[in-house]
Amino acid sequence: MYSFMGGGLFCAWVGNILLVVATATDHWMQYRLSGAFAHQGLWRYCLSNKCYLQTESIGKSVGVGKGGEWGKLEAISEGRQWHQWRCQLGLKENKGATRAYWNATRAFMILASLCCFAGIVIGILAFAQLPTFHRLTRPFSAGIMFFISTLFVLLAMAIYTGVTVSFLGRRFGDWRFSWSYILGWVSLLMTFFAGIFYMCAYRMHECRRLSGPR
Repeated sequence: MYSFMGGGLFCAWVGNILLVVATATDHWMQYRLSGAFAHQGLWRYCLSNKCYLQTESIGKSVGVGKGGEWGKLEAISEGRQWHQWRCQLGLKENKGATRAYWNATRAFMILASLCCFAGIVIGILAFAQLPTFHRLTRPFSAGIMFFISTLFVLLAMAIYTGVTVSFLGRRFGDWRFSWSYILGWVSLLMTFFAGIFYMCAYRMHECRRLSGPR
């Protein structure tokens, strides 16, 4: 029983760390735009070694704090790249639907991280061998939280994958998913195995309780 809970706790810790890293980093997708390397995450996109918020204009951001003609020319050049990027994606600043899949992916990834962390706390408390309720024990509760976390990750990855392949992939000839996206799928596997381990621990606990003296 304790070996299953230990394995589940290890998988949950790794999965939670990967969830946080995948959500916070900017390498979900990478592509080439006008010969320049670019990549984007759930919060920012990066072009020419500079990163901007998803709703931020490159031309405005680059122009701040830069003086002289070189700064103006660079701002104009990157502003054109930004405009081309927006046109290829078919995005407009005042179109809320264009950011819906980003918001949905962010929300599900954050919920997955919170559920996984809650499962870790319950899983640690499970080592005390004190059931929270008469029928619903802490290993079972931890397993349920890990499975809910897995479901949220699956929804986030499915939304991002579907929109990227069917919408963004058609507008970029040279693109691919990057390591932040891969970490998201790995975290899904880790939280799923954490739930499996804790459910196995719960079944072992129930079998021992039922087979014990009455």
